[in-house]
Amino acid sequence: MSFRLFGLDRNSRWKTLSIYEKFEQMIVSILTWIIAVIVAVATWQLILHTVAMIRNHPLDPGDAQAFQSLFGMILTLLIALEFKNSLMVVLHDRRNVVQTRAVILIALLAIVRRFIVLDLYQTAPSTVAALAGAALALGIVFWLVRSQEYPDVMGEGQKTNLPS
Repeated sequence: MSFRLFGLDRNSRWKTLSIYEKFEQMIVSILTWIIAVIVAVATWQLILHTVAMIRNHPLDPGDAQAFQSLFGMILTLLIALEFKNSLMVVLHDRRNVVQTRAVILIALLAIVRRFIVLDLYQTAPSTVAALAGAALALGIVFWLVRSQEYPDVMGEGQKTNLPS
């Protein structure tokens, strides 16, 4: 089996990795390929769904269900692509863990997708409040994690040129 198939190069650090690190890299490679297949199938389904929707009935801007379905499928693809991207960072940058920021971003995308496909008339207010609370909490955590990685985001180290 070729290591290049899994995104690994024999001439790279592969020989210097421990057995567990090699195992970890192989699992990440396999997951990356599985997600790539899922993305390809989901993209094909999105194309078929869009063509069928256009062919069967013209797009009506007032038909919220059609747009919710279409945008839900698009966001599902974006979530899968972001997940694959975070695995590729682990694979190629030789980081041992998936970045916390990426996981929080994926969770935020999933909540946004849920909001888009949500039928507000059929959903309990407590469910909407719980999703909003989760989105707010994840947003705060994302901001805190980002501010730890990039202190200038918090305004530290910035000098103001205001007249005294």
